[in-house]
Amino acid sequence: MKTLIIYTYPNHQSLNYSFLQEVVKGCNENPYINELQVVDLYEEKFDPILHFNEHRRRRDMYRDQKLEKYREQITWADKIVFVYPIWWGRPPAMLLGYIDQLFASNFAYRDKKGLFPDGLLKGKSVVCVSTMKGPTKYPLLWLNNAHKVLMRKALFNFVGIKQVKFFEFGNMESKKGGQQKKLAKVYQYFRQVAY
Repeated sequence: MKTLIIYTYPNHQSLNYSFLQEVVKGCNENPYINELQVVDLYEEKFDPILHFNEHRRRRDMYRDQKLEKYREQITWADKIVFVYPIWWGRPPAMLLGYIDQLFASNFAYRDKKGLFPDGLLKGKSVVCVSTMKGPTKYPLLWLNNAHKVLMRKALFNFVGIKQVKFFEFGNMESKKGGQQKKLAKVYQYFRQVAY
């Protein structure tokens, strides 16, 4: 299984970076994962801003040469893992900018007659590992599960990815947040996952 990790956090001295390290460690020990790539959007200075004019149109993003490397990574991967914080009930703007540009028409989906498009990323699976300051149940009870709805329904199902797993960890700034236990849970999952 080829695994692509998209890491979105600007600090390598952070808990999010520790989660990234546990994902990588688990993947490296997993006999089902034979290839691994990591993309650090901040380290690569990924430009999340959409730039359009009369010569650069949104409908042509799937051909943008600056994004070719990232499209190749997504095409290559069987499993895509996102590691990021939840800020204001959603992923960071950096990750959303990546999604806006990479999950584009004629690459991730194709419009067709009817209500839903043809998802072009069928057969892939996704895991979202996210952290937040607030309680774990906050997105469910206060925000009607907006984060999971956004990622699962508005994005991944739209492009044909049906297998989506979430690790949504709350209380991460608390001394009683169980950080070590949650890091171990992520490591064990990636060490054993078969698809």
